[in-house]
Amino acid sequence: MNKNVTIKLLGKEFVIGCPEENEAELMASANYLNNKMQEIRASGKIIGMERIAVMAALNISNEFLSSKVTQREQMEDTMLRLSEKINKSLDS
Repeated sequence: MNKNVTIKLLGKEFVIGCPEENEAELMASANYLNNKMQEIRASGKIIGMERIAVMAALNISNEFLSSKVTQREQMEDTMLRLSEKINKSLDS
């Protein structure tokens, strides 16, 4: 069942419909987004809530995609090490 949850972004309140079981995740996401938006506003380079929101979204998207690349690279390294260990075991 959806519940109305109020979040704050740069001091403005927004009411979002959200399943009750996802409220904690929504609040954590809103807090993370608000912190990113505050950082961008504090830099003084970008003015206007919409522009700040777009920059925050781009920054968060970049963080997400970068972490996926890092995870893939770590997985490839692990697979390579396991493959080397298997080959050594088979050779002995």
